Amino acid sequence: MSEPAQSASRQEQKERTRQIILAAALELSQKQGFAQVSLRQVSRTAGIVPTAFYRHFESMDKLGLVLVEQSFSTLRRMIRDAQRDPQVYDNMIDATANVLVETVKQSKAQFGFVSRERLGGPDVVRTAIRHELDLFVGELAVVLGRLPNIENWSSEDVQMVSRLFVRNMVSNAEEVVEMPDGRPDLEEQIKEGARRQMRLIVIGFREWRS
Repeated sequence: MSEPAQSASRQEQKERTRQIILAAALELSQKQGFAQVSLRQVSRTAGIVPTAFYRHFESMDKLGLVLVEQSFSTLRRMIRDAQRDPQVYDNMIDATANVLVETVKQSKAQFGFVSRERLGGPDVVRTAIRHELDLFVGELAVVLGRLPNIENWSSEDVQMVSRLFVRNMVSNAEEVVEMPDGRPDLEEQIKEGARRQMRLIVIGFREWRS
């Protein structure tokens, strides 16, 4: 094997091990909360020695920050897809409810991590989650600012309504996380609840004056 090929192979193995460590931490945090998970527990679950952990992460705090970043990358993809898809944009409320539920179903472990740790996690993790939610509010505000009745609002008011939508999304995402598998009735109930809540917010658009 040539030297470049060996280097690429080593890099791939390193990334695989890194992902195994992250998956181990995510699994353990589901059972006891991230603050209670130790480096030794993660190493044992990942099948590595504790000293090998430091080749990938400086500390458990750094690992927690990467878990937060990975969890929110799914949310970012969701809003960017909405901006690119005309059907989603034209039917934003119905499409958002559907996309939200489907996205959370596919990434329950990650969204469960955010749900648990945003209030009960270590300080560094809670701060990172708050920061990511603020970034998400800003990204959504760009989309909302193009809607009828909102284009002339002040930036502060657009941010305000964006935060309302994000809080609504977080609340409904947490319901999906807690939803048992194989319950389409509950899934539809959550979607309908999300639609009604978003419509209630939108009703105020026409009458609001910045």
